[in-house]
Amino acid sequence: MELFSETASVCPVCLRRVKAAIVKRGGEYFMEKTCPEHGFFSVVVWRGDDPAPGEWGEVSPPADGSRGAPDCPNMCGLCPEHLQKTCCALVEVTHRCNLRCPVCFADSGVRRSRVSVKLSVETLYARFRKLAAAGNTFVQLSGGEPTMRDDLPDIVAAAKAAGCEYVQLNSNGIRLGAEPEYASALADAGLDFVFMQFDGTRDAIYETLRGRPLLEQKLAAIDVCAERYLGVTLVPTVVPGVNDGDIGAILEFGFQRSPAVRGVHFQPISYFGRYPKPPDNADRITLPEILRAIESQTRGKVKVSDLLPSACDHPRCGFHGDFVVLPDKLLKLTKKSKASSSCCDDAHLRNRRFVARRWKRTRGTADAAGGGTDAAVDYGGMDGFLERVKSHGFTITCMAFQDAYNLDLERLRRCSLHVFDGRRTVPFCARYITPRQQP
Repeated sequence: MELFSETASVCPVCLRRVKAAIVKRGGEYFMEKTCPEHGFFSVVVWRGDDPAPGEWGEVSPPADGSRGAPDCPNMCGLCPEHLQKTCCALVEVTHRCNLRCPVCFADSGVRRSRVSVKLSVETLYARFRKLAAAGNTFVQLSGGEPTMRDDLPDIVAAAKAAGCEYVQLNSNGIRLGAEPEYASALADAGLDFVFMQFDGTRDAIYETLRGRPLLEQKLAAIDVCAERYLGVTLVPTVVPGVNDGDIGAILEFGFQRSPAVRGVHFQPISYFGRYPKPPDNADRITLPEILRAIESQTRGKVKVSDLLPSACDHPRCGFHGDFVVLPDKLLKLTKKSKASSSCCDDAHLRNRRFVARRWKRTRGTADAAGGGTDAAVDYGGMDGFLERVKSHGFTITCMAFQDAYNLDLERLRRCSLHVFDGRRTVPFCARYITPRQQP
């Protein structure tokens, strides 16, 4: 056994803060911790040395050995010990949902909707005003399933009126595909882009993860969004043995659907909210496994070296890559950087601009020439190439959320995805962390 690093975490049973260590055994890295009441826990956090965790990004632990505020992560919000500003602020607009997924980080649906209070548009407007006044102008409307609200276009308009520059919808897409006029109302209200649940290219995947076949509804939603120039980012929850073999197919689907699809954002499954059973290590897929799967399943079209550690969070929280889809190939635009991937004063702003530039779809020369994926525009010159980058930019990103089993406070302190509840701005993983479910 080899010690890699020391940190702090929580007990998966009682959520008490405990000391933790990352240790290496063979080719795998584990978080190990002991709760005085509930005993010892060990969970895999990184598989393999290609890449090795110590070579993935540049982050040094605090010189004073501090691990955040003493009560972190118990919903303290962004305390002075937090090291990153807000890139995206998530605002929950409902707890209702039109699915009952076996896996759901928010545990939304029937149980929560019974106790939830519907926030008025006026109340949400006040929250958006607070966010915008603090400089947090990129908001994600989430839930639950936000499209369960008939007044969602009014909420989008309220966010824009409050000063939010970018408004993103986190949705399963079902209503968008079934009701094109509803999608039109969202676009007219100022919605910028859609973060769409998209777990794979086969219905068997949806039947396992979402409880029913959904591929047809997903395709319809993408088509409707394309017609209304709402950029779509596909968001697969990656589960071992379910859709980890479909990673390449999801990417190829996205490439083929460019420019309607603006990118793919992978989310390795995390065990908070609702999930079928307490997880074993075999139930987890780690960041380097996603990276290697991308390279192998795309047959080298996208290489591990084309992707960089998260530019706005702890490097072991995710990765990003910037590309342009050309008529005959995928071209890498990702720029290598020696800068630390977190804690820069403007990292959240740079990441926000990057996301907006790539995920938001705009009308350009290609549309004037006919609007097709590969309209008859000359991309040989510099002006034409830059137009292509604007119209067919494509991102490959990933966010490995943390749960009560693998929560690392060093990672949490550098989180830039925050949830705003009207009073506090809380790191995403702290907001949704839940204790172990009993078998």
